[in-house]
Amino acid sequence: MLTMLGSRRQFCDGITRRETLKVGTISVLGGLGLPHLLQAAPEREHVWNGKAKSVICLYLLGGAPWQDMYDLKPNAPSEVRGEFKPITTNAPGIEVCEHLPLHAKWMDRSAIVRSINHRAGCHNCIPSYTGWEVPETDLVNLKSTHPPSMGSVCEYLNGSRADSPAYVYMPCYLGWGQAIRRPGPTAGFLGSRFDPLYTECAPYVDKPPEDAYNPQPLRGIPHIPHTRLDQEITLDRLNGRHSLLQQLDAERQRAERSAREGSWTLQRERAWSLITSSKVRDAFDLDKVDPRVRERYTPTLFGQSALIARRLVEAGVRFINVTWDCYWERLKLQLHCWDTHSQNCKLLKDYNLPYLDAVYHALMQDLADSGLLDETLVVVMSDFGRTPKINANAGRDHWTYCYSMLFSGAGIRGGTVYGASDAHAAYPASKPVSTADICCTIYNLLGIDHATLVYDPVGRPMSISHGGSPIKGILS
Repeated sequence: MLTMLGSRRQFCDGITRRETLKVGTISVLGGLGLPHLLQAAPEREHVWNGKAKSVICLYLLGGAPWQDMYDLKPNAPSEVRGEFKPITTNAPGIEVCEHLPLHAKWMDRSAIVRSINHRAGCHNCIPSYTGWEVPETDLVNLKSTHPPSMGSVCEYLNGSRADSPAYVYMPCYLGWGQAIRRPGPTAGFLGSRFDPLYTECAPYVDKPPEDAYNPQPLRGIPHIPHTRLDQEITLDRLNGRHSLLQQLDAERQRAERSAREGSWTLQRERAWSLITSSKVRDAFDLDKVDPRVRERYTPTLFGQSALIARRLVEAGVRFINVTWDCYWERLKLQLHCWDTHSQNCKLLKDYNLPYLDAVYHALMQDLADSGLLDETLVVVMSDFGRTPKINANAGRDHWTYCYSMLFSGAGIRGGTVYGASDAHAAYPASKPVSTADICCTIYNLLGIDHATLVYDPVGRPMSISHGGSPIKGILS
């Protein structure tokens, strides 16, 4: 069965959700842009009948060294194998890094794919978010010609629901820490109306590290911008303005009856919901969370974002992204990321792996305890991997030709390893997997037909699968 999304005639990006959410300042309620700039909504809401009702993507920006995490090579030469030893897990035959002991408790609910590769270039996030593996030379600007991300397809299929976004991206837009906008997570040619609901953050450290290779925990809590009422605006006053706006809209709609007018109504009602009584907004209020729970997630920006992600699953959000970003430009903290060209093993041992281990375990434990793990897919992914050989600076450089990924939870055949890398983790040795296959697998678990078609900017139908197919070997 083929499903057509989008329209040959409508390619307007419209206004962004961030602009719409400025409704929190009230002034925008009186004169809200031009509704004819928005694309039409889908005719009906998608029936979410997949094994996964929600996806939490833990995105390790910068190229994680998977051969030091989920695909160790203890018998390789010293310049390849690194410093870490593998440990057994609760799934027979599966080993992980010794600095991921909490991961080891969840391998019976997880699958590791060890043969992913792409040829689209380093630091290109488009393949991992969309499955589209075409090289892109401009990695610091968004383009309306880019393909839509998995989350944006979910947002499109969310239909006419105004009570909740389907796609939330934390803690800030991709590339925020480097003062750029990296393409990949957006809606691309579907139009910015289907971009994620981006949160904002103000990350900080308690004190600058004395040693550049001993980073301190990066703290902070993401929040939704412009969803708090000004102090002088009471709820009664706000409701009065809403009633007046509805009356004005009724008159305007008599003159302007179009599909795009309906699109604007959806945007406005979603913003209204976030201001007044939204489960999504409440998910960000961590003051209501037991301090012991917050501590289990670690006091880091990444950990608190993951805690909010779990709460967003409870609020019914379909696709939640939590990025471990780089903060070179914003905070001059070069080593709070996964782009480990220098001192790779030291940084992993002292900082990255302990925090990733604790956050992943806390998330999995909470989902399991609440019964949500059976309907939530947790994915640990990155934009690419790192070189087999350790360089002269004790680091690993960029490598897209073979890397790994971890799938856990809903619809996953636990205790599974799919594909294999060669003896040096340099190239796939069996069952090579494309990023398109990864995206198709996630679509499959969400109950989305990966043969679904969307239209590109010149009206040509394009499959969201980009030539891939689900990895049946990891599906339960």
